[in-house]
Amino acid sequence: MKELALVFLRLGTTAFGGPAAHIAMMEDEFVRQRAWLTREEFLDLVGAAGLIPGPSSTEVAIYVGHRRAGWRGLLVAGVCFILPAALLVTVIAWAYVRFGRLPAAAALLYGIKAVIIAIIGQALLAFARTAVKSTWLAALGLGAAAAATMGYPPVLVLGVTGLVHAILRSGRLDAGMASVVGPLGLGASGVAATPVSLAKVLLLFLKFGAVVFGSGYVLLAFVRADLVERTHWLTEPQLVDAVAVGQFTPGPVFTTATFIGYLVAGLPGALVATAGIFLPSFVLVAISAPLIPRLRRSRVAGRFLDGVNVASLALMAVVGAQLGKAAIIDVPTAILALVSAAALFRRAVSSTWLVLGGAAAGAIVQWLR
Repeated sequence: MKELALVFLRLGTTAFGGPAAHIAMMEDEFVRQRAWLTREEFLDLVGAAGLIPGPSSTEVAIYVGHRRAGWRGLLVAGVCFILPAALLVTVIAWAYVRFGRLPAAAALLYGIKAVIIAIIGQALLAFARTAVKSTWLAALGLGAAAAATMGYPPVLVLGVTGLVHAILRSGRLDAGMASVVGPLGLGASGVAATPVSLAKVLLLFLKFGAVVFGSGYVLLAFVRADLVERTHWLTEPQLVDAVAVGQFTPGPVFTTATFIGYLVAGLPGALVATAGIFLPSFVLVAISAPLIPRLRRSRVAGRFLDGVNVASLALMAVVGAQLGKAAIIDVPTAILALVSAAALFRRAVSSTWLVLGGAAAGAIVQWLR
């Protein structure tokens, strides 16, 4: 257990670069170096993480812990992988609240935000190569993007798209489909501001953790719908800042929730938001771990996931466009975003270094002004 705790604390402290990089580091650590798993066993765990909602790399960590040491290993691996990033993000959130409006901090975020838009764009293209497997899925994705633009709740967009694809691919489309599509007639959620409470923060982030497929970027669609548009707990620029913090810190991108929780309700909010968004992953891994072989063979589960993945891609695209309006505000930020995108597409530099470079560029531009 000590060895398990130490290795995941180290990974949680040094795993920069997003879920794909995290999984590559785990494969090197647990397959090549420690031989805890065969490559086939490790790929089974990665595939299972893709079939359930939540942060994929964190769930792979939890699966590895469960495979290594059962229930205790599941808890130790997950907590130790999350803890370093959560602590670091809490400190950054405190500094942001305390100093975020000072010129120096504003200059850093000015450059970082432009880089984040390029990172989201690169992720969109990478996910599209995997998610858009057919013309039919592309059409479903466009429909999901249109629904998201019109203000329908993200969980409804994901669920309906997944069900439509599963039913149509199974050749069972009938009048019963109206009961699935019908909820789209409900329209967008209200826009009245609501007071902040820890119970509401917990429930919202439990929902996010239980329904978000794909990546930390999909989380942004849910956060924007609920915390920016519906409750008005966050502003659009604060959401972009939260994305930036999730990118330049190690560990799970979902620790963006820690930052947001601190912004809306201080330290208790950070603790509650972090617990809420990660708890579903622990529960889902514990339930699904014994079922992995069966899930891999299920055609229905695969078809539903194909639909959910393409809807996730659509949500990411819509939110990315909306965040771009808040981040690309002048010629320097536009140039910085284009240069960052070129570097990412050529794989010339990691996203971590780009974020740091964006911070430096932002400081220089503001100093020259």
